[in-house]
Amino acid sequence: MVIKIREANCLENSILSEISFAAKRYWDYPEEYFKIWKEELTVTQEYIEKNIVYVAEIDKVLVGFFLIVEVPNEFWAGKVFVKKGFWLEHIFIKPEYIRKGIGTKLMRYVNSICEEKGIDCLNIFSDPNAKGFYNKIGAKYIGESLSSIENRTVSLYQYYIPQSKS
Repeated sequence: MVIKIREANCLENSILSEISFAAKRYWDYPEEYFKIWKEELTVTQEYIEKNIVYVAEIDKVLVGFFLIVEVPNEFWAGKVFVKKGFWLEHIFIKPEYIRKGIGTKLMRYVNSICEEKGIDCLNIFSDPNAKGFYNKIGAKYIGESLSSIENRTVSLYQYYIPQSKS
């Protein structure tokens, strides 16, 4: 299985949105959550143009992506505090490709992109089901944060970009 990683095309926004929703649905969340998550899981053309977005493809089929955003000023999003800095906002894999090494390969690419752009740390709000992944890649657990879903938390991580030896 050859995984190709490349920059996203803004016209791929609908496919990336489909991957976002499918990846979240993999965890059997109640359908009412998706009404709340609709905006944050929808990837627009403008969002791709303004941020760092790369896709993973196998045989020219998009199977996953990551999205890095720069937050210039801290702010409150409802009850959630978002601090200034760079955020790994999304890393999603199509459900049929989960646990096949694609997320790890995407994170290696995240490392190279961040090193190239001088980004030394990414903040991450992790879905509770993704904590094992972030622990495995060496992200530092900071604590729990309120979620956009009432009576639910998400884990806050900081991921320090490993520097290459070159």
